[in-house]
Amino acid sequence: MAKLYLIPTPVGNLEDMTWRAVRILKEVDTVLAEDTRTSAVLFKKYDIKTRLISHHKFNEHRTVAHIAEQIAAGSSVALISDAGTPGISDPGFLLVRTCIAQGIEVECLPGATALIPALVNSGLPCDRFCFEGFLPQKKGRQTRLTALSDEERTMVFYESPFRLVKTLTQLADFFGGERKACVSREISKLYEENRRGTLAELAAHYGDVPPRGEIVVVVAGKNMKHE
Repeated sequence: MAKLYLIPTPVGNLEDMTWRAVRILKEVDTVLAEDTRTSAVLFKKYDIKTRLISHHKFNEHRTVAHIAEQIAAGSSVALISDAGTPGISDPGFLLVRTCIAQGIEVECLPGATALIPALVNSGLPCDRFCFEGFLPQKKGRQTRLTALSDEERTMVFYESPFRLVKTLTQLADFFGGERKACVSREISKLYEENRRGTLAELAAHYGDVPPRGEIVVVVAGKNMKHE
């Protein structure tokens, strides 16, 4: 039956694909990919020959209506991002919303995402947490940090290696340098690292040792007790 499938793809290790995800990617009529060059590596490993079409943040506003029309006309379409689950800090929300509004069935497979391994690996409480994704780079950044300074749940952020030290320093300024945190890099890859400490310690470390790779920052909530 024609529908939109959201297919998680590995955040690092290509072996983290599920059998079901591979099967569906082979069976659908079209796969929408954030970067077709990146997805081509995954497709080659699993011998997936389905047509790939670019679908990213720069064109999604123009294309979602047409894609929904194709599905409504009988095509089955899968959406993947470069890594992780579509819609989580990656394109996906607009297409899902459009399909739902038109009565088109949407199915999201369970699978890889960077935030959960980083949260669990941090050693910080993970029974209650909030996912913030990327902080605003300019407008609204200080307002958001001020609001989060009173957040009592564990917080999870995505960050680039180029802005990590700045972000850790600002988190220390707004939350206090002694607030516990963990920086996870290259999750599921060969050089995976989970470095734990205070925000001040982590900012100092990565100031001396420039980080590489995809990064998740997990920060303790306000008044969080640590054994």
